[in-house]
Amino acid sequence: MPATQIKDAKVSIAWKSFQFDVKFFKDLPATKNHCVSTPKFSCNGHDWDLMIYPGGDEDADEGWVSIYLHHRSEGSITASFELTILDKLRNQNTRKAATSSFEGMGKGVGWSNFVTRPYILDKSKKILDSDGTFTVGVSMKEEPSEVFVPKNPLLKTIQGMFLDRATADVYFEFEVCHVEAMGERKKAKVSIAFPAHSQILQVCAPMLANLFGSYNTATITDIRPHIFHLLLYYVYGGSVPEDELRANAKDIIDAADKYSIVNLKLEAEAAYVKANDITMDNAMDNLLYADAKNCALLKEAVMNFLAENSSDASEKISFNDVPGHLIKDLLVAFSRNGKKDARGTNTDELTSLSVSDLRRKLAEKGLDVDGSREAMIESIQNSS
Repeated sequence: MPATQIKDAKVSIAWKSFQFDVKFFKDLPATKNHCVSTPKFSCNGHDWDLMIYPGGDEDADEGWVSIYLHHRSEGSITASFELTILDKLRNQNTRKAATSSFEGMGKGVGWSNFVTRPYILDKSKKILDSDGTFTVGVSMKEEPSEVFVPKNPLLKTIQGMFLDRATADVYFEFEVCHVEAMGERKKAKVSIAFPAHSQILQVCAPMLANLFGSYNTATITDIRPHIFHLLLYYVYGGSVPEDELRANAKDIIDAADKYSIVNLKLEAEAAYVKANDITMDNAMDNLLYADAKNCALLKEAVMNFLAENSSDASEKISFNDVPGHLIKDLLVAFSRNGKKDARGTNTDELTSLSVSDLRRKLAEKGLDVDGSREAMIESIQNSS
């Protein structure tokens, strides 16, 4: 028996339509779950095909033919469609319609009991032509596509200027020691320069810009070149990868804090908090570091740990070196882990908010998000 042939035909306007000829339909196996598929077709930017079960799928009643529309693209889409059985004169015979959501590749929507096989084979219905060809049509509503407008290229342009010597007007210089010479480890000074642009620095990193004064070079002695490279790239609109943030969190926090690159500092702080568990052994070191660098999120993480493990902490941790101003933060942590009033809201809303919630409120108001809990609360109150 010749192989089953399936082909597509025409396209219309508003509804995109396809017709598929399944040749020798009457000779196809009528066992359950045996199917034939049409070639892929495209509509609304997604690929599709039809799955036709001459003997029905597993959910079909005996003697029924099942037909499904299958989604063959990544992503999701909601589609309105019609499946139609055409007679040999290409007139509609049986039609069913639906609107459905298709999530991911392979999702199928259709009918287990679309039409009975005896009905198709009945010569009086004039569905099959002389060689037993069975024609199925599918129509899909074409949704208006969104107008494509390229993104503003300014950020990409600025990022492209990073370390561009041709347009730079200032340079950050580093002196690096320890180089390999003649197979022996010898100390030597090697100068490394990072070209930059004064106008970009003045707007995005004023404290870095102020290093130059009347000169076009500034020597950096307290930051490793690799860390400074990450910091400067961030100033030019770049992103620091998560693995770099985690591996160099404290170095990045130190550099970003010194030169007031606030968002980078907050990103590194968040990465540090996510990557490091607070324990009895490191709680005090983390608390004192957080206080010194004004890392409110890290400080909160330590305070919450102490509040949740107060009994063990009182026995295993010495609080002799804790600055007095941190006691209030510890009391807030105890309060946030304690009971709420009868209405289920804390009596002092701002005091009980987490650092992330406080920063979110500040960002929504366009205010500075860096600072201690007390400074953030005061800033929100003064803006009301």
